Formats: sequence, structure tokens, C-alpha cells
Amino acid sequence: MLPRIKIQFLNGQLGTVGESPDGLFALVCGAAAVTKKLELGKAYTLHTFDELDALGVTAENNPRLYKHVQDFYTEAEEGTKLIIFPVDKTKTFTELCDKDTGVIKELITAENGALRGIFVAGDGREATITTNGLDNDLFTALSKAQQLAEWATTSLYAPIFVILEGRGYKDGAVKDLHKEAYNRVGVLIGDTVKASEGAAVGLMAGRLATLPVQRNIARVKNGALKPVAMFIGEKPVEENASAVSDLYDAGYITPRKYVGKAGYFFTDDRLACEQTDDYAHITARRTIDKAYRIAYAALLELMMDELSVNEDGTLQHGIIMAWQQMMENAVNRAMTAAGELSADTDGTGCKAYVDPTQNVLSTSKIELTLKVRPFGYARYVDVKLGFQVETRKKTLIAKPPGILLPI
Repeated sequence: MLPRIKIQFLNGQLGTVGESPDGLFALVCGAAAVTKKLELGKAYTLHTFDELDALGVTAENNPRLYKHVQDFYTEAEEGTKLIIFPVDKTKTFTELCDKDTGVIKELITAENGALRGIFVAGDGREATITTNGLDNDLFTALSKAQQLAEWATTSLYAPIFVILEGRGYKDGAVKDLHKEAYNRVGVLIGDTVKASEGAAVGLMAGRLATLPVQRNIARVKNGALKPVAMFIGEKPVEENASAVSDLYDAGYITPRKYVGKAGYFFTDDRLACEQTDDYAHITARRTIDKAYRIAYAALLELMMDELSVNEDGTLQHGIIMAWQQMMENAVNRAMTAAGELSADTDGTGCKAYVDPTQNVLSTSKIELTLKVRPFGYARYVDVKLGFQVETRKKTLIAKPPGILLPI
């Protein structure tokens, strides 16, 4: 071989991060099959509303599925990916969400862990109203949806959240969700249709698909929702402020109005659990779930790797520092740099710690703690307002002859 100079391009030096489908959601909706076009229990990928035509879905043969997809693309840009999963109309939410026998489990598995959230809606099945103020099926489905989401997290390393349509709401008191323990499940009440049997889950999914993981769907700077009319039961939102307040206090997500602002906004992004739960909001859920996925991907590369240990079986200092730095770099590149975590001035939004006293040689186990720093949210703003008045001290001056007058 002749003498020569060879220069190779290095790759992977910039620390760039691949695209993360944080807004990839599935819409599970009761539907009617369309011969040779739409099959129940089968997932379809959409990028535009017009793609429903190829599936034969119309406002006449599948009104709720059609509406939800239309709502999704009024909020999300054309090109945003949405998975639709039409299911048997007679199936209850409880049946659909069952982690052992429900078809949603098949959907999650088929999507290979890519889904970040699932929105469940019905069509046609009559709601069974109880003293809880909503379809009785909703409240039995809550635990099933939580178990399903936890299964996806622990078995597939693919954490998700689930939003259930608050079906059958008319007016009055509803069950308080703050007493539950379902920090991966939320319930939406309110629709773009008067006296609707369900809720605008497509609209909520579309809005959420446009936002980074740390952003609340209720953030006013996001802008108003696209619909020009929204309802809580039979009343327009603006005429039902008491119901909006009561539903919010009970842990539900609804639309609302602000005085001086045109259009509608969401109240918040609450989940069906105690408000002291670290993951009581979708923002917290999406943020920690993204960190979970990043940590899993980073640590997977180190599985079964050789580890240098000290005489007592503990990890050598260099190994500990390398693992901690690797975890922090992975999260900071993917999240802190994107503004998804609160950061120090040095750009650090997380902290990893490996206990140096653990005997890895005897246990073959490493315990690592990873903490990410979320944002705070301005949910309540109290202002003390009054008049600013400067009191001038009166000075007496002499006026002839010998009369004192104030100035």
C-alpha cells in the first residue's frame, strides 16, 4: 500500500438528540366497521384529518370518531401523527382497559412502546348514571386504566397516561377524584356539543400533542382553544361557572372562560389522585415519564458490562463518577437543553447519585438515584392592591403681620 494520509470523520461528538415522539397519542373510540376499509380492533396511523376518507369514516357512519379526529386536527397541525383504534361500541371502558383481557393492551404492545398517552371515548352505549354523577363504568375503569398504564411501565418500559371521557354528565355533584390513587389517569368533562354524551377528548389530545412535556394545557399563553362554543352538560361554559369550579375542586379537567379573554381554555391538567401526589398533574407525569425512558435507554447500554471494583466489592470511584455523569448528560441533553426542566446557571436540571458503599461484587446490583427538577406553575396569584398616596408634611410660614399660614 502506498504511503498516504487518511482522515476519518468522527461521529457522535455533538451530543445531538434524536426526535422523541412526546406527543404520540392514541385515540380509542367506539365505532362501526366500514367494509374493506375500517376494521375494529385494528390501529390506523393518521397524519391529517383528510386521511379518514380513505378509511370510509364519515360524520354519518361514525359521528364520534369523526368528531374527535376533526377536533384533534383543529388543535394539532396537519402532519401530526395520531393513532386511531376503533373498537366495538358495546364494550365498556372497564373492559377496554383491562390489562389482562382488554384490547387496549394489544394496541400498546403493537405500537412497541411508542405511545405516550391514550384517550378513550365511546359512541352510542347508553350511560348508567349513579349517585356519582357520571357513567358508573367510568369509576370502575379508573383502576383498570391505572393498572394498564403501570403494566406498560414495568413490563414494556413504556410509561403512559390515560384520559377517560367523562360520559353521561348532566349537572350536579360528582365523585371526588382527589380521594383516589390513580396518578396515571385523568377524566375530561365538557364538549363542543350541547348536552353531549361524552367529552372533547380529541380536542384535548390535539392541544397536548402540540406542547412540550413540561407545559400545562391550561397555560393562557398557549392561546385559546379553537372551538367557538363549548358546553358543560346542557349549558355553555360561560353560563355554568359554578359547575366548572365544582368539577375542578373534585379533580376533573374541563374547559373554562377568563374574563377579558376571548375563547376557551382548560382549567388544569389534574389526574385522579391526591393533590399531594408528586405526579398529580399531566405535566409532572409526562416530565417524569420522559426521564424514565431516557434513563432506561442509557442504562440499557451498560447491562452486563464489566465493572472495576475495590477490594471490598464496592465500585471504584471512577466507575461511580462515569455512571453519574452519563445519566446526567443523557437527561440534560434531551430535556434540560430543551427547556423541559428547571436548570441551574450551568445548565444542569438533574442529579444522579450512586451509593459508593454498596457491594456490587456480591450482589451484582447497582442502586442509582436520579432526580429531575420540574417547573413550578402559577395556579394561584394573590395581589394586594391599594392607592399609592404620598403624604406631604405641612410647614407653617410667617405672613405679615405675624399670621401663620399652612402651605
